[in-house]
Amino acid sequence: MKELQDIARLSDRFISVELVDESLFDWNVKLHQVDKDSVLWQDMKETNTEFILLNLTFPDNFPFSPPFMRVLSPRLENGYVLDGGAICMELLTPRGWSSAYTVEAVMRQFAASLVKGQLACQKPSVPHHLPLSLSH
Repeated sequence: MKELQDIARLSDRFISVELVDESLFDWNVKLHQVDKDSVLWQDMKETNTEFILLNLTFPDNFPFSPPFMRVLSPRLENGYVLDGGAICMELLTPRGWSSAYTVEAVMRQFAASLVKGQLACQKPSVPHHLPLSLSH
């Protein structure tokens, strides 16, 4: 797939790709660059998160239909990311998709939406322990 070769040639190390089970239709993509002025970037620094790991699954008729894209880690809240990690953007719908879009362009659009959607890393919840009152 030409897309994979083009991404390997990116000089800015914006994203990197690993095939899932050597399938050209199932990619794990590491997004290495996030706007440094964003809340998300600050959260990533605080949690020592070096990248956002996404999974892209391509339909048989790609590029005529959009890939399915979801965030695997870290767990993000707010914005265009649903509870299960699925990305909700018009760009990734049949109506919003154009066969002229490249994976790099989609990833750059997603990165821009991270700031626009005010995404943040979900903080691990701390168990809330109530003190036990002992009756005498």
